[in-house]
Amino acid sequence: MALYTISAFADEIGPDPELQTAILGQAGVHHIEFRSILNTNVLDLTDLQIGEFQSLLSKRHFKLSAIGSPIGKIRIDAPFEPHFKRFERAIELAKRFGTPNIRIFSYYLPEAGGQWKDWRGEVIARFEKKIALAEKEGVVLLHENEHNIYGDSPERVEDLLNHFQSIHLRAAYDAANFVFCGHDPIDGWNRTKNRTVHFHIKDWVHGEKHGCLAGRGQGQWSKVLAEATAMGYQGFATLEPHFRGGGPTGGFTGPDLFPLAIEAFRGILKTVGAAWN
Repeated sequence: MALYTISAFADEIGPDPELQTAILGQAGVHHIEFRSILNTNVLDLTDLQIGEFQSLLSKRHFKLSAIGSPIGKIRIDAPFEPHFKRFERAIELAKRFGTPNIRIFSYYLPEAGGQWKDWRGEVIARFEKKIALAEKEGVVLLHENEHNIYGDSPERVEDLLNHFQSIHLRAAYDAANFVFCGHDPIDGWNRTKNRTVHFHIKDWVHGEKHGCLAGRGQGQWSKVLAEATAMGYQGFATLEPHFRGGGPTGGFTGPDLFPLAIEAFRGILKTVGAAWN
């Protein structure tokens, strides 16, 4: 039977981790996709801040679904070595928090523009180095289909996933991001479902400024989740509603609206006959 473990980009509730965990705990959610606290990205936090956050999670019985890293959210012609150092930090934190999962992206075009066919080789080369280290360290890289990166279209996500057969590269499927970019989310699902082990739950109407409740937009979440459930999906589903804002470094929903996003998602799971925790 399919089982969805609900998680959240808790920084969409607010920057204070005390508030984040309080709101999620009240809603019966006890996993976080760790992207930021205190308006600071996870990879930029000090070891002291990390330790304090770990203590809070332990006290309130929370675990992480993934390190929600920004790895791959730089221009493809930017220096790679400094970014690779940040990738190493992401692995260090994943181990420290006891999660194998690290969310990643697949780079932006150069500032001067260009076409992806001219930069595919560099994308592949950078992924080869990251996957090699991921295999060595035993972590799983979850590629998210984000707008304006190499893997923003169904075809290029499929290309990237199919090029590598490593179990250490998998897909984090986000229907809303396909909609935002003007792509068919079902096409995106069909091309990546056999490599999808993680969901990011937000919905969207193309051309709109903000996200909407799951099931109210054009992401066709009911169809996707019905099929995933029939396939016996076992994994995380991380809420990322973007009700009041969203951008390259994250989004904002607020403590008042975030519980509504959780309930809307649970409503879809109930409709498709799926279990959750």
